[in-house]
Amino acid sequence: MGSGSRPDLAWLVARPIAHRGLHDLAGGVPENSLAAAEAAIAGGFGIECDVQLSADGEAMVFHDFVLDRLTAETGAVASRTAQALAGIALKGGSGRIPKLAQFLDAIGGRTPVIVEIKSRFDGDLALTRRTVEILSARRAQPIVIKSFDPEIVAATRSLAPELPRGIVAMNDYAYGDYDHLDAARKHALANLLHFEESQPHFISWKVADLPCAAPYLCRNALGLPLMTWTVRTSEDRDKASRHADQMVFEGFTP
Repeated sequence: MGSGSRPDLAWLVARPIAHRGLHDLAGGVPENSLAAAEAAIAGGFGIECDVQLSADGEAMVFHDFVLDRLTAETGAVASRTAQALAGIALKGGSGRIPKLAQFLDAIGGRTPVIVEIKSRFDGDLALTRRTVEILSARRAQPIVIKSFDPEIVAATRSLAPELPRGIVAMNDYAYGDYDHLDAARKHALANLLHFEESQPHFISWKVADLPCAAPYLCRNALGLPLMTWTVRTSEDRDKASRHADQMVFEGFTP
């Protein structure tokens, strides 16, 4: 496959994708844990996970920017070294925060993995570079990168053109994480106005916003796979089946 060709991603949307793994906190399986990954594999599902950067530049499988919600520790993830983070227990289970390389090695290519690179939209690409390095060493495995931040997707395109990449988006960026972005930038995100730079291989759109023009055109005019997040109800699932190729789900077992 040449650097300008589009990868065949039929495998990416062939099965439902467990949001942060098939987690069940009440059952002792925290999100983004090795146990959640194993549960997803046992159920026959793909896995979506998140990565954050450690103080010493390692990619860690963890969703939040701070430790407070998911562990008994407090403070920024980025203030701790990878070794320190790997020693922190996750609430509700026996697992600890995994390094991305450890997480992918444990999965071993048994199911597709979607790695979401978290971003503060501040131009920092250290996490992107480290994640791309880890994934590039595992090209034989079914793994893709995605992000809400088109700069990260564009950087992935530059660093590793053949690594499948996707953009995560929605119609309305009225969330605290995006308060520092001006109206023009939010408009650009919601309408994929970065498309020429990012050139995503797939789209991941908020299920409540479907159907809408940008993902509709990407799917039906350009043939890009469309997944939708996060499906939690029967109504969401019905909408996903009508307007997308696959769902990222949570809170139930399809």
